[in-house]
Amino acid sequence: MTLVQHNLDQPLPPVGKFDAVVSSFAIHHLLHERKRALYAEVYALLNPGGVFCNLDHVASPTPRMHEEFLHSIGYTVETEGRSNKLLDVETQLAWLREIGFGDVDCQWKWRELTLMVGTKSS
Repeated sequence: MTLVQHNLDQPLPPVGKFDAVVSSFAIHHLLHERKRALYAEVYALLNPGGVFCNLDHVASPTPRMHEEFLHSIGYTVETEGRSNKLLDVETQLAWLREIGFGDVDCQWKWRELTLMVGTKSS
């Protein structure tokens, strides 16, 4: 096994092909344009039939719902992480579909936490 350190603000290095790519609480720190580009890079890394799973933090539909989420995890608008660049789940699911992922869905969601999944066609 080889560990490759990488800053996701930059394009992914050529590291091979994969049956699965999994991300957890990382992509929401990227600018929205970079999120979309990264999804396309992940698609290119997947073997046919491969799956992409992204467990991440997304934007609430309303400011009130955002404040309720923060309260539920012990934060306020003033104390929340400033590195978060949150985007709604619907936009991200649409991007995955546009890129070519199939069977795209939000498999799980609790307030601003979500699991987005898509597969590369065989």
